[in-house]
Amino acid sequence: MDLLTLSVIIVLVAAAAWVGYLIGKAAMRRRLSADVEAIRADAVKRSRSVLAGQFSEQLAPFLPDFPWRPTEARFIGKPVDFIVFKGLDGKAVSEVVFVEVKSGKSGLSGTERSLRDAVKERRVTWAEYRVPDDVTRGKEE
Repeated sequence: MDLLTLSVIIVLVAAAAWVGYLIGKAAMRRRLSADVEAIRADAVKRSRSVLAGQFSEQLAPFLPDFPWRPTEARFIGKPVDFIVFKGLDGKAVSEVVFVEVKSGKSGLSGTERSLRDAVKERRVTWAEYRVPDDVTRGKEE
């Protein structure tokens, strides 16, 4: 095989490799573009779902089947959605209820389950903290 033939073969192989690289790159861009669109659509769907859940959590006390008075419910958000002070309107609290609002197929998180279990097992206490006088009055000269 002479030098000219070998050179032509090398040039053809290099050109074929370059064309293959360009075709592969174009195919990858198309695939990536389709993946990005699917990922964006999924993110929008999840975002809407999360926003709808948060919206329904906030509105829950005003829905017709909410079993407590909306005026006695206090939104906390985390780790529980509401604490209901049953009887608060009459100025005599008879019961404290922890309320977690769920929608769709959502379930309790690990933290929510542990809070539920603590309440069910009556591991709930009352504590009072008094702010030191010098904090509320300021330093005396």
